[in-house]
Amino acid sequence: MSMTMIKDGIYSAAFLHEMLETTSNLYRLGWDERNGGNISYLIHEYEVLPFLNVDDVKRTVAMNFDASPLAGRYFIVTGSGKYFKNVKKDPANNLGIIRISAEGKSYEILWGFEDGGIATSELPTHLMNHMKRLAVDKNHRVIMHCHATNLIAMSFTHSLNEIEFTKTLWEMCTECLVVFPEGVGIIPWIVPGTNAIGEATAEKMEEVRLVLWPHHGIFGAGSTLDETFGLIETAEKAAEVYTIVCAQGGKKQTLTDQQLLELAHAFNVVPRKGILKL
Repeated sequence: MSMTMIKDGIYSAAFLHEMLETTSNLYRLGWDERNGGNISYLIHEYEVLPFLNVDDVKRTVAMNFDASPLAGRYFIVTGSGKYFKNVKKDPANNLGIIRISAEGKSYEILWGFEDGGIATSELPTHLMNHMKRLAVDKNHRVIMHCHATNLIAMSFTHSLNEIEFTKTLWEMCTECLVVFPEGVGIIPWIVPGTNAIGEATAEKMEEVRLVLWPHHGIFGAGSTLDETFGLIETAEKAAEVYTIVCAQGGKKQTLTDQQLLELAHAFNVVPRKGILKL
């Protein structure tokens, strides 16, 4: 395959089209204003090889983090300071395909970031969480961070106790318990872009796939972009219903613990311990 064919062919890669659609939808929903939010998607070498010469490294970027467990792994990631609204019309500047270097302290840019850009400043946080999720789910591939409006609002008005927060979301929409039976993790407010916020999030990700960053946004994990988007979308819809219920004067009735348990049995999921009082 000629280098010209490889260069042109990247735009037919399924993983690239998935990223373009996902970033566009996140912007459309108002969850990734300006350069808010970031995505990293683990792609296998066999998915990359038809489209890129993996020996042609454009640039190498140092990281203040040891990602050696991911050495040699490939990711398509959003760029630092890049606006999601621009990704679809200019993917080569706003996205990049990277490979974690052999020593784990840097990454190699194989495609994208053509204007001299680099991966999201949250890349160490993403990599920490990829490592954590891969340890418990061999099918894991996606980390997605966005500023889901109603979940952020809920972090100002609701208790930040994980049990209480999860229970409220489960009560708002019948599907929530089915979609995230393990519940939602919550960390304290921490300055973003730091290893500290990544470590705190990764600690929660051992047990859950959704972690709330109070007054900031949500972190989600999954095996596909669709699954991860849908996970966040479901929690955000529940938070929106909560917002409306509060505006209408609060709950007059709700799903009972017995009904939630019946739901779990019907869909063969195991609710997080300590939430249903039965």
